[in-house]
Amino acid sequence: MTDTVDRKQSSSGGSGLDGYFKLSERGTSVGTEIRAGFTTFLVMAYIIFLNPIILGEAGFDVPGVAAGTALVAGLLCILMGVVANVPLAMAAGLGINAAVAFGLVIGQGLTPAGAMGVIVLEGLIVTLLVVVGLREAIMNAVPLSLKRAIGAGIGLFILFIGFVDGGLIAPGTPVVQFVFPNTDGAWLTLIGLLITVVLFVRKVPGALILSILITAAIGLMMGVATIPDSFSVTPSFDTLGDFDLGNVFDQLGLVAALLTIFSFMLTDFFDTIGTATAIAEQAELIDEDGNIPNVGKLLFVDSLGAAAGGAAGVSSNTSYIESAAGVAEGGRTGLTSVVVGGLFLIAIFLSPIAGLIPTQAAAPVLILVGFLMSRLIKGIDFEDIEEGFPALLTIVLMPLTFSITVGIGAGFVMYTLIKIVKGKAADVHPLMWVVAIAFLVYFAQAVIGQAIAA
Repeated sequence: MTDTVDRKQSSSGGSGLDGYFKLSERGTSVGTEIRAGFTTFLVMAYIIFLNPIILGEAGFDVPGVAAGTALVAGLLCILMGVVANVPLAMAAGLGINAAVAFGLVIGQGLTPAGAMGVIVLEGLIVTLLVVVGLREAIMNAVPLSLKRAIGAGIGLFILFIGFVDGGLIAPGTPVVQFVFPNTDGAWLTLIGLLITVVLFVRKVPGALILSILITAAIGLMMGVATIPDSFSVTPSFDTLGDFDLGNVFDQLGLVAALLTIFSFMLTDFFDTIGTATAIAEQAELIDEDGNIPNVGKLLFVDSLGAAAGGAAGVSSNTSYIESAAGVAEGGRTGLTSVVVGGLFLIAIFLSPIAGLIPTQAAAPVLILVGFLMSRLIKGIDFEDIEEGFPALLTIVLMPLTFSITVGIGAGFVMYTLIKIVKGKAADVHPLMWVVAIAFLVYFAQAVIGQAIAA
């Protein structure tokens, strides 16, 4: 009790911060919030180097994505702190960026600008749904098992990409096969994985970003990466404003384009609500009814993050579960997020380093982050076929098809089908019916196209 009083008194420095961010009310102080902000930044700063590497594989401008990633994350973190007053930081979302690179650009043939157009469109739609109050309704329509399956599936998707990028898994017979390390790049991946695991298990602050930098340095010594003859130390913002809203419709057609946009919207939906709920509960900000204070403002800023990330050419920005690290350090208000945002803006000047990071240095972090996301699988009841089988299809098909859309669609359709067969059609939310039917059209688009052509 005395400690709480002391913290409340120390937080009221007469600067106005106490009143605006409610520091005393939430039992924290300026010093605690600053320390929490530094902690959160350290555990998520890896995205400045990881995002450009992932998008770079699809032809995105690496230096531009690196600087843009830090810029957009910085601005959105500050906005989240000032508007919603929660210790929730934002940055380019892992999983969505991989789906953009490997699904939209490499898989479906969109241009990088066209892929960013998809992100802008889904972000604007999500923002509109927040304004009219439908976002929460749509979230509530999807069963918890499928929400968890989407998160776990994206985790396996990211882990799979890490093994492929690291040169340890390659297409072959069977469909994928283990590659025994026979190149310097593959050995660097294994060395990096060892470094990443050791630092993470030992709970070293900034373990993930440190592992990337250390592994990259080893890669330079091994010759896996080289310093180019001409190297600019000036941040590049060439990706800002580089998006095309029409390319997805030109490339995929109306129905496939709309469902592609919809699937990315769903990914943003469920990632945010799970993260926000977990962080708010950890920070003891949940009220007696289980609601998050200022949830409307929180969702609004998060929705803007998708559109802003697409408009900046750096992929959708979303709330980060790594915010839990700052909350564990005592962060309880939006001041924590403001500190994180300020550090991201300073980190813009480190973004030119991203061009020196080989994919093998980032691959171990992808593998570990994929594991962390995949832990959601523990909350799925696989003893119940109504919940377990649709969830399994969602989880497995995402990495195997390199498509988040296919995984979500298969899970939604199978969930609805099993409910119908078991005579429980009334248990399916009306919005789930709409989504399931839409995905059936998506899967049958080739047949429908042939029928129309005939």
